[in-house]
Amino acid sequence: MIKNLSFLLAGIALLAANGCTQHKVELAPVEIKPIHITIDVNVKVDKALDDFFSDVDNAEENEAPKSTATE
Repeated sequence: MIKNLSFLLAGIALLAANGCTQHKVELAPVEIKPIHITIDVNVKVDKALDDFFSDVDNAEENEAPKSTATE
C-alpha cells in the first residue's frame, strides 16, 4: 500500500512540475529575396533551321521580280 501511494505521489509531483513550466515560441518574419536565373540557350537549333531553309531562301533570291506595271 505504501508502495502504491509513493508511485501515486511521484506521478502527481511530475504532473505538477510539468504544469509549472512555461514555453514561449517566437516566429521570426520570413525574408523573401529575389532570385536571378541565367538561361543559356543552345544556338544549334537555330543554325540547323537556317541550313534547312537555305534552299528556300536561295530560290526566292534567284527568281526575277515580276513587274506589276502594264506596258
